[in-house]
Amino acid sequence: MTAAAARHAEARAQSAVLAASLVASDPLRRWRRQPTAFIEQVLHDPETGEPYRLLPAERRFLEYAFRTDARGRLLYPEQLYACPKKSGKTAFAAMHALTTVLLFGGAFPEASLLANDLDQAQARVFAAARRIVERSPLLRAEARRTQDTIAFPALGATITAIGSDFAGAAGGNQILRCSMSCGPTPRSAAGGSGTRWFRRRRGRSPAG
Repeated sequence: MTAAAARHAEARAQSAVLAASLVASDPLRRWRRQPTAFIEQVLHDPETGEPYRLLPAERRFLEYAFRTDARGRLLYPEQLYACPKKSGKTAFAAMHALTTVLLFGGAFPEASLLANDLDQAQARVFAAARRIVERSPLLRAEARRTQDTIAFPALGATITAIGSDFAGAAGGNQILRCSMSCGPTPRSAAGGSGTRWFRRRRGRSPAG
């Protein structure tokens, strides 16, 4: 077998593993109970090629982010994450978006990554998400990537970068909108910190 054929066979095997993992009840239930395990087992850091290791603050945030009530509805559909500059906010927002879509999206989920304009939207969280997908073996073979969209055909899932002129983003099955910023805070205006804002549909979560 040639090297190219071996790589192709490996990619097909990885795609099958992803599809089986996301459909099989046991791994999916376990990851929904512990989204941090999904991030640290499936999502790889583009800079190192190794699985992510969440910071304590990120882990604490995620402990609350996906909590549901007795009916399976999200307790906190609107979320705000802030930390000092250069602390990995953009990568964390990308991890949050991928986890929401792949684990909690239900049928044909759609996520929008927003910014002041399309160029900024493509260059920030969307670019981080695409790099994570490209470096994560279980996701790379399954995803279809364009300049402004990441699609997972097996799940009918899409993640799209859009600017502030997002008239075409209305409707569909939007489960998540992630903003690059939500206006300056006293510290962010001074260059001390920044924010990522998440708004998720307050419907019944598959986790319930």
